[in-house]
Amino acid sequence: MAKITAEDRELFNKKAEPYRELINNVLQNEKEILTLIERESFGNSYKKLILCEEMIYIATIQVLINNLSLQILDTKNTDALNDGRKMLYKAIIYLEECVTPLIDAPFTEYADRVAELANMPIEKRYYLVRKLGLAIQLIIDGFGDNTKWKWAFVELQGRYAVVAKNLIDLKQASRDYFDPRSLDYDTTVMYIKLVKKLLAQAGEKYRDRYELSTHRFDDMRIAIALVLALRRLCVIINDIDESEELKKKAAVWSDRLEKDRNKGICQ
Repeated sequence: MAKITAEDRELFNKKAEPYRELINNVLQNEKEILTLIERESFGNSYKKLILCEEMIYIATIQVLINNLSLQILDTKNTDALNDGRKMLYKAIIYLEECVTPLIDAPFTEYADRVAELANMPIEKRYYLVRKLGLAIQLIIDGFGDNTKWKWAFVELQGRYAVVAKNLIDLKQASRDYFDPRSLDYDTTVMYIKLVKKLLAQAGEKYRDRYELSTHRFDDMRIAIALVLALRRLCVIINDIDESEELKKKAAVWSDRLEKDRNKGICQ
């Protein structure tokens, strides 16, 4: 890597300044919305959805700043990437506050929270979930393979998978999924397929983190909960074969965890 000159640094800062101003404006807007949320309770779930999208927007701007750094300075801007990572956590937290962070739970346990978003069409929910997923991937790609955040991203992706699931009105989706005449049929099918994929990947990543890094009981417990959440979704869409396979997988992982506990392997 060539030495960074003062001229290059000045050029980078000049080109990055408009992006930083955008970020500051969005953060100021966040403060104003949070003040509104404190003052009134009506429509707060929708306000938090707005905040979620704002945080995603900031994360994508931080990706642009990192790209500028690569182009002009030939080096990653880890500060921008870290700030983007933090914004994605905030985005997920805002979603969790809307629809709960429950992993493996009956829809009835959080249906009242989802009902607060009744006026949000499923295509908008699906779009929001995909947008968040893209932003997460852009940040992960920005850090690269040899990042200290490798195992930390497992939590980010796991929580993302859960809120993507919880954002679905499963009562309505369980009808639209089986009704090709429904206007929401295609979106529902694509959305549920995406959530199935996200839950499966998140479960595997948590298991990998347990086996290859932490040996923490909680990591394997979450991995099992993600598998069971996926099984619960398969039951809803009447995928009996896959639900049985997932039941067996959860049992195998649970047995493994219990053996590790008895051997003193897990913490």
